[in-house]
Amino acid sequence: LSRFLFAAMYRPWPVVPGYTPSVSIVIPCFNEEEWIEKTIYGCLNQHYPEELLEVILVDDGSTDNSVAAAEAAKAKINDEVGDRLTIHVFPQNQGKRHALAAGARLAKNELVVFVDSDSFLQPDAILQVVQPFHDPHIGGAAGRCEVENKWTNILTRMQAVRYFIGFRIFKAAESIFDVVTCLSGPLACYRRDVLMRYLDPWVNQKFLGRPATFGDDRSLTNFVLGSHYAVYQHTAVASTIVPSTYGKFFNQQMRWKRSWLRESLRACKFMWFKEPFMAISFYLGLILPVMAPVVVLRAFVFMPVAYGIWPTMYLAGVLLMSMLMCTSYLLIKRSTLWLYGLPFCFFYLFVLL
Repeated sequence: LSRFLFAAMYRPWPVVPGYTPSVSIVIPCFNEEEWIEKTIYGCLNQHYPEELLEVILVDDGSTDNSVAAAEAAKAKINDEVGDRLTIHVFPQNQGKRHALAAGARLAKNELVVFVDSDSFLQPDAILQVVQPFHDPHIGGAAGRCEVENKWTNILTRMQAVRYFIGFRIFKAAESIFDVVTCLSGPLACYRRDVLMRYLDPWVNQKFLGRPATFGDDRSLTNFVLGSHYAVYQHTAVASTIVPSTYGKFFNQQMRWKRSWLRESLRACKFMWFKEPFMAISFYLGLILPVMAPVVVLRAFVFMPVAYGIWPTMYLAGVLLMSMLMCTSYLLIKRSTLWLYGLPFCFFYLFVLL
């Protein structure tokens, strides 16, 4: 409820005429031949001065035709607007984090934007995402992510609602305090000098003695938050391809939950230095989800079996929160997809939790 309240206070940074810092867009790619051309075109077809924008694609040892598709796009683009696309190919797979780091080292411009290889920028996304960097204390900014394939099936429709709420409510609420805890992969912008300061520790990060090979976005955000602010820019929009099968979806969620737990524990060391409301929200946001499975089992198993008490009020609370999600989506997006917020809340409760 507090996040809905804070999100209502959020306002995006306005576009300042003439503010166009130089930008390098880095696209890490692994086996994305189906989408990579569209991603490249989206990055280059921006309402932004051409001389201030470069795109660096790093192929992480793809085994399909991703490189060929990128080379075909490069040849077509070079005929039209000049050589603004660089393609760097790893001979073998090293992982997304290494691909992003290689692109950052090749970047020459003031700001570095990371864009996933299955994500597509709207024409003004770069112009919008750079606006918060007027403030020298801001080290990173996240754009809004929409679901490109939302009409595929029920799973993608539920994710469309969840993505929008995750960005417009949760990230917007965090941005009120300049502490967005995850600058998400589809569209994230960093000051290059801040990024280079933490690049080697990020690439070589270990957890319990083993290399950290997932949760790259949240991990890098933690490094940035140690010394700078991280914010959300609602008007900078990208769309992305989400899993349309339950197997891929559950694998994705497992990676995200593992990285969330690992990086939340890391963030505990410095989050108490932030604004009090943000610090309290963060620590509650860590403790309550960890406790939630026990609470749910108590409400739905122990209490009915031991005392014959059914969790009527608990279900009413879940219904209330789901209706808040649905209503927010309906009022802001004006889309019939708002109905899928209701099944998502119960799907989250009984499956993802």
